[in-house]
Amino acid sequence: MSNTAIYPGSFDPMTNGHLDVVQRAAALFDRVIVAIAHQSEKHPLFTAKERVEMAREAVSGLANVEVDDFQTLLVDYVRSKKARVIVRGLRAVSDFEFEFQMALMNRTLAPDVETIFMMPKDSYSYLSSRITKQIAALDGDISQFVPPHVEKALRSKFKRRP
Repeated sequence: MSNTAIYPGSFDPMTNGHLDVVQRAAALFDRVIVAIAHQSEKHPLFTAKERVEMAREAVSGLANVEVDDFQTLLVDYVRSKKARVIVRGLRAVSDFEFEFQMALMNRTLAPDVETIFMMPKDSYSYLSSRITKQIAALDGDISQFVPPHVEKALRSKFKRRP
């Protein structure tokens, strides 16, 4: 197996906090795959195709990072990519309980797959896609939270009608 890590999520949309975790993972692993989940109980604003396109543009400067999407169990996807590591971002203690449960479930399903937790810069510890979408929906300034192309896509989704 290669030194490949999978960074899964809905990325609806990808924020600068996500990018920070991707950059940190890219420094540790030979190959990082940002894996965008199709099926999400979160009811995404963007389609999977839109999320993949935005993520690809966001990571285009990272030579060892690629973007893909998946519709299977995460551990099955990880194995299909010949990876052994799942990267998960932790912003705050509030994220830990859910992430810990998921890591234990994944370990039960696939004992050979490890989960590592990475924290973004402290300046991104409060940042989430959900909050970013809420600010954008109310026409607030999101330029410091997302790459410019993601800001443009969010503005397009929330274009106010007269």
